[in-house]
Amino acid sequence: MRLEAIASPTLVRSLGLPALALVATFVVGGLLAMLAGADPLATFGLIVKGAAGSRFALLETLNRATPLIFTGLAVAVAFRARLWNIGAEAQLYAGALITVLIGTRLALPGPVLIPLMGLGALLAGGVVLLGPVLLKTRLGVDEVVTTLLFNFIMLLLISLLLEGPMKDPLGMGWPKSEAIPRDARLPRIVDGLRLHWGFGLALLSAVAIWVIQTRTTLGYEIRAVGLNAEAARFAGVPVGAVMVKTALLSGGLAALAGYSEVAGLKGNLTLDLSPGFGYTGIVVAMLALLHPLGVVVSALFVAGIFVGADGMSRAAEVPTYIADILLACALLFMVLAILLTKFRVLRG
Repeated sequence: MRLEAIASPTLVRSLGLPALALVATFVVGGLLAMLAGADPLATFGLIVKGAAGSRFALLETLNRATPLIFTGLAVAVAFRARLWNIGAEAQLYAGALITVLIGTRLALPGPVLIPLMGLGALLAGGVVLLGPVLLKTRLGVDEVVTTLLFNFIMLLLISLLLEGPMKDPLGMGWPKSEAIPRDARLPRIVDGLRLHWGFGLALLSAVAIWVIQTRTTLGYEIRAVGLNAEAARFAGVPVGAVMVKTALLSGGLAALAGYSEVAGLKGNLTLDLSPGFGYTGIVVAMLALLHPLGVVVSALFVAGIFVGADGMSRAAEVPTYIADILLACALLFMVLAILLTKFRVLRG
């Protein structure tokens, strides 16, 4: 068996295979629910109810989707240029770290601190990714390895700081930093509930990335480098500069996830700030086929599964791990669907 490239995939093939990937994901989920002794349809119904069955549930889903939109956009931007950024988790924590440092160390009014913390987070995330990109472009070092290792380096750095100079002297139990002032936190969209304007910023970011990719020279250069870096270089595209710009943009987006979690929700920095938002962003981006607007839909889908699985577990006594398995299957099936969209399998 061998693969043959398809020059112009049909619309049916391009949309049908990803749709089949999602169907296959839910078939696997249904089988797992049956193995757990539950009715598959009832289980999925409880997931939907838990994710969107009430005003509170819907807003919690939007809340969970906020950092996933940022990390999904970060991965989508980088992957479009064939920059394999596996370090969104490190960039997220870098953004959260700078957010706390600016918010607690600068005695400025809240309305000034809010945008200043966001800009600081953007810059910090971009710098964290810039190192692996320079190693890739200058020395040929594989960015998959370096960005992945940066995740562990950043977590160890955060642990060191929270156990030392950044530890809240009034904190009890789990190490955490001092809290940023109340007036320096992102306002709530709905009074009394946790949804904050970080979600609005995430939506604006998705639209901005779509405009950049489809309406600007930088977007054209990113696509050109991703399709064929050597051909782009021959055509006069500054490949190195484009990779640096992509790194700053991708890392900055991932860092905004940390900014939104600190300034919008938690108020301080802890080692468990992210339950893996950076890694889940890869799933979000792949499910969206790297389309920035599709990332929003994909993030809502993934967040709905996680939030709904919590409610489903309490009602049907099915382990919440089914959500992790569903996302893993969705990623595997979607990668296969993308492959079969671009290639056909030939016998012999």
